[in-house]
Amino acid sequence: MAHAAHAPLIAYLDAQKPLPPFAALALRVAVVSAQWSERRRTRLALTDLDDRLLRDVGLERSAALREARRMFWQG
Repeated sequence: MAHAAHAPLIAYLDAQKPLPPFAALALRVAVVSAQWSERRRTRLALTDLDDRLLRDVGLERSAALREARRMFWQG
């Protein structure tokens, strides 16, 4: 499933002349890899936030740590 930020790009590309099958597969692998990388980076960044910043985004330390422990492929 495409991330909301990537959905317009995928929809645009799907509406254009169809890509060759291997190119379409490569594009989807690249999008998923980018999503996973972004999830990993942002989840790890949660562990660097102090309690004041966590409160600003509406999280408690325990919830931030739980989120940081999730695997990158878990949406």
